[in-house]
Amino acid sequence: MTTLAWIPGWGELLVIGIVAVLIFGRRLPDVGRSLGQGLVEFKKGLKGVQDDVKSAGGEPDETADKTKHNDA
Repeated sequence: MTTLAWIPGWGELLVIGIVAVLIFGRRLPDVGRSLGQGLVEFKKGLKGVQDDVKSAGGEPDETADKTKHNDA
C-alpha cells in the first residue's frame, strides 16, 4: 500500500542537507533568508485576504439589525 504523504526520516534529511550545501554552498544563508522573507510576505497576504473577506460581508451589519427591530 502506498502512502500519499512521504515524511522524510533522519537519513533522508541528512542527504537533503548535504545536497543543499553542495549546490548552494556559501549562498545557503541568503537562500534561507529569502525563503523566510517570502513566507512572511505570503502570511501577510493571507491576512489581508482574510480581513477583506470579513469586511466585505463575513460579519453582519449591526445597523441593519436595528432597523429590522424598529419596523416590527
